[in-house]
Amino acid sequence: MKVSSPTQILLLCITLFPVLLPAQTEAERNFQQLVDAPGWQKAFQDPGTRNWQRKWFLDGLRATVDNTPDGMVFSAGPVAGDDACHGVLWTKQSFTGDLKMRYTYTRTDTRETAVNILYLQASGAYDFPADIASWRNERIIPSMRTYFNNMNALHISYAAYPKNGGMDYVRCRQYPVQKGKKFAATAVAPDYFDTGLFRPGVPYEITVVKTSEWLFFNVKGGDKEQLFSWPLPSGDKIASGRIGIRHMYTRSARYGDVAVWERG
Repeated sequence: MKVSSPTQILLLCITLFPVLLPAQTEAERNFQQLVDAPGWQKAFQDPGTRNWQRKWFLDGLRATVDNTPDGMVFSAGPVAGDDACHGVLWTKQSFTGDLKMRYTYTRTDTRETAVNILYLQASGAYDFPADIASWRNERIIPSMRTYFNNMNALHISYAAYPKNGGMDYVRCRQYPVQKGKKFAATAVAPDYFDTGLFRPGVPYEITVVKTSEWLFFNVKGGDKEQLFSWPLPSGDKIASGRIGIRHMYTRSARYGDVAVWERG
């Protein structure tokens, strides 16, 4: 066989040395099948370049949102340790059933403490109304406990660091804290540490897929791509509600091309 082009050389290497190619994991196969599955209907689109208040509302008096040609810059308040400097940006729209979400995330801070959180399908729990917009006055100071004690929601923390600094992590939680249990019991295994992702100034394409059984969080940017996945707990399901973006005090990032799809 005469080999004369780079493409032919590559094909020959693939044929002779298939073990050199990384095998696709079961999670990666399941994620891609769900992303490509028929039946997704686009329910929300925001490039982040126009008036953010048309499609979002904000918890927290000291957080700010600014539209730019590259997306909306969401900044929490400047004082570390001050709960009044947290901020949560909520979609005005609610979403039901399976979800697919895609957006571009670019860190505009260089902090290595505190976290960013994505809330999925948040609604009121226990004695609070299901429509979280109806009790937003309870969240003028958006303390974390107000959310995890009083909302049904899935939570993904990312570009996240321990209070006293250290390696970054990505973690899933399911709210609310159950009566008689502690906040730690909301964690959904596994946790992921030292990802090497979410570098300041680097745009990352984030794709989220949530079904009744699985949650996937795929991050691609710079020179790296990683899929994070969690089997969701049985029992009470998170099935309907708003999507929220939380920045703890001092954290900021730019969000562009936010899109959400629903599926039955």
